[in-house]
Amino acid sequence: MVEPATATQAAAPAVPQLKDELDIVIPTIRNLDFLEMWRPFFQPYHLIIVQDGDPSKTIKVPDGFDYELYNRNDINRILGPKASCISFKDSACRCFGYMVSKKKYIFTIDDDCFVAKDPSGKAINALEQHIKNLLSPSTPFFFNTLYDPYRDGADFVRGYPFSLREGVPTAVSHGLWLNIPDYDAPTQLVKPLERNTRFVDAILTIPKGTLFPMCGMNLAFDRELIGPAMYFGLMGDGQPIGRYDDMWAGWCTKVICDHLGLGVKTGLPYIYHSKASNPFVNLRKEYKGIFWQEEIIPFFQQAALPKDCTRVQKCYIELAKQVKAKLSKVDPYFDKLAEAMVTWIEAWDELNPTGAALPNGKAK
Repeated sequence: MVEPATATQAAAPAVPQLKDELDIVIPTIRNLDFLEMWRPFFQPYHLIIVQDGDPSKTIKVPDGFDYELYNRNDINRILGPKASCISFKDSACRCFGYMVSKKKYIFTIDDDCFVAKDPSGKAINALEQHIKNLLSPSTPFFFNTLYDPYRDGADFVRGYPFSLREGVPTAVSHGLWLNIPDYDAPTQLVKPLERNTRFVDAILTIPKGTLFPMCGMNLAFDRELIGPAMYFGLMGDGQPIGRYDDMWAGWCTKVICDHLGLGVKTGLPYIYHSKASNPFVNLRKEYKGIFWQEEIIPFFQQAALPKDCTRVQKCYIELAKQVKAKLSKVDPYFDKLAEAMVTWIEAWDELNPTGAALPNGKAK
């Protein structure tokens, strides 16, 4: 049986990496007691908390954390009419935190994710591993059979082209989960007691042209490289679909990363996912998506972006046009989603004007 690490088992790194260049974004509807477990790893960093649901409810944050908290009233005040692109009563609201951040990197985690232990019993600093992933190159154009060649003890295998060994910048680091797997509702229903106890010590670059189901509960990315593509769509209250927010963002992001020559890694780090959501509630949210994805995924597999799309925003607007043209026949929802994608980019650019200086001194 897999158990989470305790706060006393978690040792903080001597010098926190990227302390002034990374924000931790947390969507929540409850008090953030789970941060006590993460204190040794998270306390040096700035938190952006996006409160979902009733804005009159007070969310308690443990003492000692540096944070800013936004509720629905704040989102409406900051974005005005463009707030319509931010989901309500759904964890997709987290992407508002990506938009208001001014840091180069983002790490986002759910409030039911605890510190995991590796096979030796040591607490895993998930944030530290994500940073390592993001700061080392990716290899999307040719698969290395020893997985990530930039890790200690690994390298490029015989036959790997020398011309590709420099790799490309890593835009996304996608982590995994011990205990409760990230299953869809039908799989939850037929495997209600299944738990993931397999710790696989591996990091892979997802090859160019290959899509993947991105999970937002243990995710990091380079906001400067890919931030505007990390829109978690229209989900939750008033929408016909839920639980596809992170996957939609992942499909859009992967197509754009492939086009721009950026890398996406998956594997380490693990977190301990503590709580299984209700499969019957999930089925109600996922029902249409289960059918729709059989057309959505081929759409993304065939999506091509023009050569003049050299900025993420331009790529994303082009994808929105293609969503409207090709997926609206699936359901009118996709017309609405395509419009929200454009609104998202407009709001992003308003809050992040080109040339604005970041805290690390780099211009956007």
